[in-house]
Amino acid sequence: MSDPTMAPAMAWTEAVEYSANQGLLAKQLYVVLSEPTNGFGPVLANLEQHLRYQAKLEKDGVMFGAGPFAGADERNWEGSGMFIYRAGSLAQAREFAAADPMHACGARSYTVRTWLLNEGTVSLRMSFSGGRARLD
Repeated sequence: MSDPTMAPAMAWTEAVEYSANQGLLAKQLYVVLSEPTNGFGPVLANLEQHLRYQAKLEKDGVMFGAGPFAGADERNWEGSGMFIYRAGSLAQAREFAAADPMHACGARSYTVRTWLLNEGTVSLRMSFSGGRARLD
């Protein structure tokens, strides 16, 4: 591995290898940042189709997580959101994003970025008698 202090950047494969060698998760995922292109109206008009598509990706094992962003003052939702996909490549993640009805109709534009999940925790509490689960 090259000396990262001497270079303006590190090759992505080296970053993944470095993370794995440090005992980090090093799980490569794809983040989609989705922004309204022409105000909130077109987003709202396409929301049902978008949510159906998201549910299909979830069922197919593609969707790692998704949800809206609050506005800067946390008072409103202005139509932007983020999705995290499990995909075999950046090209495949872009195909998933392009097929989202929200993007296909032009209500939102999107950017797809490769992301490495290294740290974090998930806690799941299951109640057998109540048939409920809670994610903390």
